[in-house]
Amino acid sequence: MKYYYVCFLFYFLVTSCVNAVSLDKESSEQVELDSSFLLLNEMLEAHGELGDYEFTFRDVLYGMRETVHGFSYTKIVQTDTALIQDLLSDEGFSRSVNDEDIFLSKEDQMKYQESLNSVMYFVCLPQRLTDPGVNIEVMKSTAIQDQAYSVLKVTFDEEGGGTDFEDVFYYWINQSNHQMDFLAYQYNVNGGGVRFREAFNSRMIEGMRFQDYVNYGAPVGTPLDSLPVLFEQDRLEQLSMILTEDVRAL
Repeated sequence: MKYYYVCFLFYFLVTSCVNAVSLDKESSEQVELDSSFLLLNEMLEAHGELGDYEFTFRDVLYGMRETVHGFSYTKIVQTDTALIQDLLSDEGFSRSVNDEDIFLSKEDQMKYQESLNSVMYFVCLPQRLTDPGVNIEVMKSTAIQDQAYSVLKVTFDEEGGGTDFEDVFYYWINQSNHQMDFLAYQYNVNGGGVRFREAFNSRMIEGMRFQDYVNYGAPVGTPLDSLPVLFEQDRLEQLSMILTEDVRAL
């Protein structure tokens, strides 16, 4: 009888411990989910909503529209002999030259599409973090130039994460105003790279926040969470200025 009692007691204790661990894990995951949702929501509110705009980037005219069916992005280039217009929407990608649609190889179509989408992706941050296939993780808070920042790490599912689903992003959110002051990412195409961007000229235009960036580079393999320290130590190479100019609401 004592043998059965001991066995039962042992089973009860083990089961209770397993259930407690399971509940703790579920609770921890729920806290993480709630925390990331709160940070993302605060950042989205600080940056406004996507809308219909035109702007110039590197002397090229871009347009963005939010429709009931999704989105529409355009890129217009005027050369000495031709007007080239690219269109990316929920229905796919197309290019026209002097208002006539042209045939593109699959390789060219993907190249032009990715070029347009890349520009629009960064302009539409952080709102694009609500896209399907985006995974958000709250990292340890830090300070940059004596300002406290919350930190989000973003990865992507292979399904729904786009052609660059292996890229990893970090976002530093100002704890005072909830704005995205810094971002960093590592990419794998063309040999890979690491970038760190410092936002400036942040301004609200008809309900959406636009920002310009100083673009820095770091050696391939540099951990993203180490970039703020390297930035403060002036050990990052300034590569370019990312300027979204002549913004106009449509």
